[in-house]
Parts: sequence; C-alpha cells; structure tokens
Amino acid sequence: MLTYAYWHSHFQADKGVLGRVVQVNKHPFTIIGVGPRDFHGTLLFFHPDFFTPIVNHPAIGTNELTTRGDRWIFMVMGHLKPGVSQAQARADLDATGAYLEKNYPKDESKMRFTLGRPSLYGDYLGRPVREFMTGLTVLAGLILLAACANLGSLFAARAADRSREVALRLALGASRRRILRGLFTEAILISLAGGALGLAGSVLLLRGLSVWQPIPRWPIHLAVNPDARVYGVAVLLALMSGLLFVAVPVRQVLDTSPYEVVKAGPSGKVGRRVTFRDVLLVVQIAICAVLVTSSMVAVRGLARSLHGNFGFEVEKTMLVDTDLSMAGYSGDRIAPMQKRMIEAVEAIPGVTSVGVADQVPLGDSSNEAIVFTESTADLKVSNAAAHPVVYRISPEYFQASGTALLSGRSFNWQDDKDSPRVAVVNSEFARKIFGSVDKAMGGIFKMKDGTRTQVAGIVENGKYASLTEDPKPAIFLPLVQSPSSATYMIVRSARDPQQLDTAIRSTLWGLDRGLPVYLQTRFRELDAMLFGPRMATLSLGVLGVMGAMLSITGIFGMAAYSVSKRLRELGIRVALGAQRKEVLHTALARPLKLLAFGSVAGLLLGVLASRVIAFIVAQSTPRDPLVLGGVVLAMLLLGLAATWIPAQRALSVDPMILLREE
Repeated sequence: MLTYAYWHSHFQADKGVLGRVVQVNKHPFTIIGVGPRDFHGTLLFFHPDFFTPIVNHPAIGTNELTTRGDRWIFMVMGHLKPGVSQAQARADLDATGAYLEKNYPKDESKMRFTLGRPSLYGDYLGRPVREFMTGLTVLAGLILLAACANLGSLFAARAADRSREVALRLALGASRRRILRGLFTEAILISLAGGALGLAGSVLLLRGLSVWQPIPRWPIHLAVNPDARVYGVAVLLALMSGLLFVAVPVRQVLDTSPYEVVKAGPSGKVGRRVTFRDVLLVVQIAICAVLVTSSMVAVRGLARSLHGNFGFEVEKTMLVDTDLSMAGYSGDRIAPMQKRMIEAVEAIPGVTSVGVADQVPLGDSSNEAIVFTESTADLKVSNAAAHPVVYRISPEYFQASGTALLSGRSFNWQDDKDSPRVAVVNSEFARKIFGSVDKAMGGIFKMKDGTRTQVAGIVENGKYASLTEDPKPAIFLPLVQSPSSATYMIVRSARDPQQLDTAIRSTLWGLDRGLPVYLQTRFRELDAMLFGPRMATLSLGVLGVMGAMLSITGIFGMAAYSVSKRLRELGIRVALGAQRKEVLHTALARPLKLLAFGSVAGLLLGVLASRVIAFIVAQSTPRDPLVLGGVVLAMLLLGLAATWIPAQRALSVDPMILLREE
C-alpha cells in the first residue's frame, strides 16, 4: 500500500489522522505521519498538501520518472565511500554522463557534474547569496570595529579629562602601573557589562528566529541553535575590544608630567595635527556612511521591485492552486474539467476574468523547453536555438494575469488537439529566434519532438524565475493542445480578492469535493521571490541604524570633548566680542571636518559595496540620485543631531564664571 505524510490542508495536524486511508487518483494512501510546517523529509516529492516518496509519484498522475530528459530532480545528495576522493567521484559521474550523451543524443548534452558540500546560503541558493552573506559578515565586523573605535575615543577623552587627577596621584606617589591597572579594570567591567547585554539580546533574537517561518506556505524552518563555543567567542571579542582600545590612552598616562599639569592646569589647546582619535572617528563615520548607502540602495531597489514590471499584474488577483490528478482526473477528462472550473468561477459576483496555467511566472517552479529553428534537421540538444521557459495556458489567461499582448492573438477553445499547433511567445523569444518581433509573427519553430509550431501572438517580456534575471525567452502553449493536471487559476476581480476566498472554495468544491484547493493573493505568492530582497533590506537597515547610533555617539563625544577642552578659550573670545558664528566655528570646525571627510570616503566605499546588493535586490543601483542625495542628507542630520548639545553649550559660555573659576 502506498504511503505519504500529510501535513496540512484538509486534515488538522493531530494524531487523529494517523493510519487513515485516503484515495488519491484512485490509489489508496495511508497517512504514516503528520508533520508541522517545519516537517522535513529525505527523497520525498513535495506537494502543497503532502509529502510522498518519489517512487510513488506516478500514482498521483505524473510521469516525470519515465520521461527521459526531464530535469525536475535538480540535485542529488549522498556520501562518498571511505577512501574515494571528490575528483574520483566526479570522474565516475562524468563517465556516466558521457555514456548517456552517446546513447541518447537527443535528450542529453554536455552532462558534466559538480560536487560540493550542501550549505544553506552556498550551493543551494547560489553565488549571489553567498557573496551577500559574506558582505553582511564583513559589515557586522565593521560595526564591531566602529564600536571599538567609539570605545577607544571614549577612553581617550576620559583620560584627557582626568589629566589633573592623574597628575595629582602621580605627585602623591602613585605608580603609573597602578593607574593603568585601574583603567584596564574599568575597561574590563564595561566590556563584560556590554557583552552580557549583547548576549542576552542575541539569545532572545535567536529564539525568535528558531520559531520564525518566513514563508507561511512552505515548511521552511530556520533552526538557529548556537553552541557554547559561539557564545564563548562573543565574550572573548567583548573582552578583547575593551582591552585593545583601552590601550589608546596609555600613552597619555605614561607621558603625563605631574609638575607641568599641577603648575599650569589642564591644557586648553587642541592640536592641529591628526591624532589617533581623529582617525578612529573618521573610520567610524565612513563605516556609518557605507551602511547608510547600502541600506538606501536596498530600500530603493526593493521599492522598484514591488512596483516594477513583472510581465503581469499583482493587484486584485487571486491565485488558486490545485491538481486535478489528485482528484482522479487524467487524460481527456482534464481539459473539460478545467473549462468547467473557469466558467464556474467566472460566474462569482465581482470576478472579471479567470485564466488557468500549469504554472505561473515567479512561482515555485518553472519548466524549460528545447526549441529549434524551422530549418534545423538534426534535433540534437546541442543544435537547440533556445531553452525558453514554457507555460501551458487557457484562453483569457493574459487578460486575467494582466500580461500585455503586443501583436497577434491569444488562444481560444478551438485551439485543440485537432488544430494546427500554435504558440504565443514573448518579445525576447521573437528577437532570439526570428531576429525581431515583426519577423516572428506567423513564424515557425520546432519543439524537441519535431512538432512544428506557429507563432500566433507576441506578449511583453516578464520575470519568470527570478526578479534579478536578465530577459529570458518564454513560450505559451494552449492548455487544450498540451494538457496538464497541474492547475493554477488566476482570478482577477473588481474588489478585494481576499473577499472571494470562501466563494471560490465553495464553488470549486461544489464541482468536486475531492479537489485540493490552496488560495492566496498573487502578491502573497511572491513572498518566496521577495524573501531574499526583504531580508537583505532589513539586515542592512538594522546595521545602518546601529552604525548611525555609533556615529552620533562618536561625533557627539568628539564635539563635547572639543568644547570642554576649549571652554576657557571660548570664554575669552566671547569677552573680547566674538560673534556666535565665530564661536561655533572655533568649537565645532574640527568635528564637522572629520564628519565631511568620513562621509565622502564612506559614500564612495558604499557605492562600490552596493554592486553586490544588485545581485540580491532587483533594480537596485548606487547611481540613483535619490540615494546619493539621501545619504548626504542623512549624514548632515547625523552631524546636526550629534553637535546640537555641544553647540548649545559653546554658545552659553559665560566668561565671568569661567574666569572666576580659574
């Protein structure tokens, strides 16, 4: 008896369904397990409603296992035998590929294999994601560096403010070693306190990630369970950052002359030379500018993606996913049932048009066809003119999906098996095969089985497998001429499509109660495609906010320190009649110059770093004037926020009070 594990849809996920026998395409299936939405299986075929072993796949009405050249299995996992290297295993696989090429030249071509360790963001999701994760790790390291720079600047300013205290202690007999020990103890306590808060926040965040399900429909579970070594490294980094950057004021302590400080008081001069604190602040501001630039590039790219041209419209569209083979339909019974479904749903009040396709662009899967030019006689894979994505659609599909027909006609129900084979192609296919859109109308091309197909219409280009893909050729075939039990209904309505949920379910189940039905809006279907861009934007946004906070703190510390060290000078200037503008220039010119220099350097580095983002977030470019202007404005606002309080303090200087204190 065939078995499968049902995980959601018709049954509740409880123990009551275990052992139940259900009929799928007239075959009995026994429920052997019920998994939650994070259920995982090995070598299992996935369907929106259940998992079933691959060997039982033909029982649900499909024949991918017996169709040579079908590529629906895209990756095989296994273990190498002891003593067998990857090179030996690859050579063995290549020999198998060469054998298949020789014996099945029409179906197999250039069969070469690669081996690698599977990883979540490496081999499976591809190079762009791997590069982005590497870049994200680098940015996180830069955030840590900025925090360390802030810490070093803080200790340097604190040591300068305590110069008289240090001098008095030295004059009274305290050793420099004892003073430095106090500074290092203070740094360790601060590092441990900050590290403890950071670890507590990370534990809460990781717990949230462990139960988070980013795409509600698919059973994706991100189990994040770091071990003690990860937390140990985090504590070690916190201690190292404190110990490393407390060394910044060590030279100040070692060079302090008790006699000079006690005699003359703390120096009010601010040197013109570039100090290590200045370098730290510039690096910190540059890191902030990189993060702000990257996050703005990602946000703008995501906004363009959401409102870009997909080749179809997502507004007021509901997507209904079902599979007729699951309800026992096969062969000549499929097309009439699909027509009945369309007519029944079209009769629902508020529905304007309904179309059916075996799959949808930017969905969870896409099939490629092999096509040849009309003049090609030897139909080998190596002689193929293109490998377009192929969709089997019903009449009114383009109207329901909102795809623009550029020329020619769409399909009708008379385009059946007894009619000449026709297809609608996109403009990229027309250009690639026929040279131009005009030449493509009425043109002939061949499918892999030699069938001659005429171009009946041409539609606009779209996005089919990825938001970041280059224009790809695509062909649309009449569903009646190429039947498929996989059925996606695109329902366009004049009102909120979610209000049609109950009506669509009851209508379809009124036709056949055994139909599996899964409904969601067309925009919701894009969740999987938008997951990467959204996460990239969110990650960069969080890092940008952290960088901005650190930069504000650093600039504020620099400006406050500058004002504090020059209060006596500022009081004398005010007593001699200096204007407010001159006072501000004297007090804040140096911090603002460092802000400008760091912002320019960070903007240039951010533009270079944003090229990686373009691989993840579609339509993102650092050369956007709005992005560049936004970065400049953001850094100006950061500078204003950081220097506001020191500026107010400088303007409120009372020379009489200062001179009386001296």
